Amino acid sequence: MGSDSKPRMYRPIESCGIIGNLQSVALVSTEGEIDWCCLPSFDSPSIFGAILDQGKGGYFRIAPVTEGVNRQMYLPETNVLMTRFLRPDGVAEVLDFMPVRDDVVWAGAQAPSEIIRIVRGVRGVTRIRLDCSPAFGYALAPHDTEVRPWGCLFRSEQGSLALSSPVPIAEENGHAIAEFTIHPKESFTFSLRFLEHGEPTPGGHDTVDGEILMDQAVKYWRGWLSRCTYTGRWRERIIRSALVLKLLTFRPTGAIVAAPTCSLPEEVGGTRNWDYRYTWIRDAAFTVYAFLRLGFTEEATAFMGWLESRIHEQERVNGPLNVMYAIDGRHDLTEFTLDHFEGYRGSRPVRVGNGAYNQLQLDIYGEVVDSIDLYDKHVTPISYSFWKQVRVMLEWVAANWQQPDEGLWEVRSQRQHFIYSKLQCWVALDRGLRLAARRSLPLNRAHLEQERDKVFEWIMTHGWDADQQSFVQAAGTKALDAANLLMPLVHFIAPTDPRMLSTIDRTIEALVSDSLVYRYQLHGEVFTDDGISGGEGTFSMCTFWLVEALTRAGRLEEARLIFEKMLTYCNHLGLYSEEIGPTGESLGNIPQAFTHLGLVSAALNLNARLDGREYAS
Repeated sequence: MGSDSKPRMYRPIESCGIIGNLQSVALVSTEGEIDWCCLPSFDSPSIFGAILDQGKGGYFRIAPVTEGVNRQMYLPETNVLMTRFLRPDGVAEVLDFMPVRDDVVWAGAQAPSEIIRIVRGVRGVTRIRLDCSPAFGYALAPHDTEVRPWGCLFRSEQGSLALSSPVPIAEENGHAIAEFTIHPKESFTFSLRFLEHGEPTPGGHDTVDGEILMDQAVKYWRGWLSRCTYTGRWRERIIRSALVLKLLTFRPTGAIVAAPTCSLPEEVGGTRNWDYRYTWIRDAAFTVYAFLRLGFTEEATAFMGWLESRIHEQERVNGPLNVMYAIDGRHDLTEFTLDHFEGYRGSRPVRVGNGAYNQLQLDIYGEVVDSIDLYDKHVTPISYSFWKQVRVMLEWVAANWQQPDEGLWEVRSQRQHFIYSKLQCWVALDRGLRLAARRSLPLNRAHLEQERDKVFEWIMTHGWDADQQSFVQAAGTKALDAANLLMPLVHFIAPTDPRMLSTIDRTIEALVSDSLVYRYQLHGEVFTDDGISGGEGTFSMCTFWLVEALTRAGRLEEARLIFEKMLTYCNHLGLYSEEIGPTGESLGNIPQAFTHLGLVSAALNLNARLDGREYAS
């Protein structure tokens, strides 16, 4: 897109921070550029999408006109991002955040979406250039650019953006352009607000006091963090992960997204590019576990309300729950491709929607019932109406656990009898029985106990390979799967059981590369045909699973070394993507809830064991 004279290049996936307002987020690179943002919601069409197409995607950059050293940090214990520009002739800073509004009723309503960018002079004199070039509707919706006395208005059929500016704006080829000089102690605030159709545009009297809004944002995030109950090792890392998980919650409904980005590749140039801006039942249930363990019960309560609404719905694809939903509860997430986008560094196709939404993934019931049991025990007892729906789920699991499915990893080949799916069916029945016993709730106990025990024996018979001395990925296969590391974590098997210890060893031999863990084998004599071409990186969540399995097995030195190594693979701000490449680069969507909640769980358990305590879970 035309007005910048410098050639535009793709930044590394990890070279960004994230800001948000509990409805959507923006990625801000170390170059001072917002190159991913969907407004007003996580799953809205992108307005800035340059990370998926540098030519067409759109961006909003504020940075010095000269090149130099850049640094990023968060204001302590907040999601307010500071990008620092260090130049020989001057130092300047840009503070980015999205106000979190408390002055609206949140029962399904959405607050205004606004990005605040404060430019400050620190030392010397710095010449700054602003270049705002939105591309509405995944760069498919044209827009008009109108310079106004207060700034600039971008109008499109997808909505409008109002850029309020304290310096004069010029229009160049549809861009809003400004250049200005900033001196020490000077401060300029720029506001970019999304306007729905019919919403009034700013007037000449409207001014934005960025410092007041920033103070409010800092107060909000620190107030939220004050509820955190964790005081052990690695607290700073855990706090950052908690702040990330909070940013991935959709406050109007209580939903939790898996990641805020779309189609960032698991292999550069490859085809494993997925849209994660939705609520996976599995990921969200794990996130609830992390929130509860850190003392954040409000988020768990909001998600339980969202979940109960889904359980009460009648529309079904497979079983009582779908695998995933839109953040507003929609069921249909039909997948399509944006063929006009070239993809991150040529990684095509660029996918929107997710074709796995109508798969059968039996494991979700274990993760859901486990989170409900924890919520009932640690927050507040669930209602009888909710329990009746849980009971329906348990009866369905008891009747259907023997089905093959697409499994945790959402294979696009054929359904199989995945061992992890059976494991979580056992968890669903076990936790349901536990909840009913604790509350004396009505349940067909004898039948469900019988089915639970059948699942256990089935896994021990069909999931165990005596030749390899390991649990395998699916019945009748020799392939290994890192998901089996969860067996002791869900109390299916003793962590020091010989079968588990040898499974850990075989997993390390087959799936671990210098402490990083692959999900499963894609190549070699024994491999998993997942129906998708190409390769991928190591899966960060699986590394944290290995840490927990080793911790529970009493192999604390191994666990701690792997955990500490894993801490070196986050980006400069403590953010993790889904996967890690061969030279330590981030791959896949960023930041990913799965990885951050894995860090929280592994850290809490390892910290307790290092202190000589058993971690209650």
